[in-house]
Amino acid sequence: MSASETFTEEKTTAAIIQWELGTAYEMFISLHVLHEPDYYGIRASWAAGVRSRIPATERKLLEEVYPLISVPLAWIHSLPAPRDSISALWALKQIPPAERMIKLHRLDQPYEHDKGEETDTYDQFCKILLRIADTHSWKREDADFFMKLWGKKHPSMKKGRLERALDWWSRPEELGEGFLSGLQSYYQAFFEQEEKRIEPVLKAGLERAQELATRLTLEELFVELSQGVQLQDEFRASKLIIAPSFWITPLIFFEGLDRNTMLFLFGARPAEMSAIPGESLPDGLVRSLKALADPTRLKILFYLSKESLSPSELARRLHLRAPTVTHHLKELRLASLVELTFERDEKLYAIRRQGLESTFGNLTSFLKSNMTEE
Repeated sequence: MSASETFTEEKTTAAIIQWELGTAYEMFISLHVLHEPDYYGIRASWAAGVRSRIPATERKLLEEVYPLISVPLAWIHSLPAPRDSISALWALKQIPPAERMIKLHRLDQPYEHDKGEETDTYDQFCKILLRIADTHSWKREDADFFMKLWGKKHPSMKKGRLERALDWWSRPEELGEGFLSGLQSYYQAFFEQEEKRIEPVLKAGLERAQELATRLTLEELFVELSQGVQLQDEFRASKLIIAPSFWITPLIFFEGLDRNTMLFLFGARPAEMSAIPGESLPDGLVRSLKALADPTRLKILFYLSKESLSPSELARRLHLRAPTVTHHLKELRLASLVELTFERDEKLYAIRRQGLESTFGNLTSFLKSNMTEE
């Protein structure tokens, strides 16, 4: 079985499921995680050490353009087999440098989707970047738009850093050449060996997901694979393409490919395995124990064990600021200890009892294991 083989489609009452596997996803995702390690629960010093293996000029470019770069899920999905890193790098090289970033992120091919505020924002995002690349210049209001767009998710984002990213985007040919060179250097410095380590894990994760699909409803399958996210309208489509990911565990990535098709990547790294190569301690267990060791998070779990609550409701009960509660909920979500439901424009959280049971079981298994000394 190749690293990107597409499996037989399965019909459910709600959608057609198509299974997919490709290590090219992980090359881009791992680079994304290494530029935002705190968000994904990865040790920042280790992530910085990996990035330091990339030559200084290319490393600087990748770090400076990161605020305007996303993981190109749709582009990777469009690649022919085997969808591994080498084929992705080859395909990227075939795109003219000036068009490389535009094609990679499908900025010139927005799909038809239902209108709404989020859609209008995405359309404006594409139009601004296309104009900057075409005119080789950006306006002050462009920086203001992106600061407002990214400010909630990245409160520490500095305007100067965003402006450097826009400077790069105004030089599309130089950016296209530099990004490909940086990606090639990253592959040689780290991901070439990493791909060999995680490919068997991805295959095993996909096989487990396929087995679960034979005995769970689509709603149950989604919650299980996402480790706590309820299947809502935002994720529904007549065709669902599901692929495993090592580096986003326990979170999910998803992207609409067209009006009827949703690509969904789920975290497939086993609880007993560390994301960091050579690390003996399972980071999933460490993350869960750290989450449980905080008194505020224990109070949150107590309230969520009684009923589902929004961050604002929890903030009132705990007499804390909403951003503080949101931070604690993020840590609990990273530890797979809460379930998440989207209700209109609000998020509702509940305790994930399966996550608690898994933590206790993983701790018992770890204490009985033969840990390799580092």
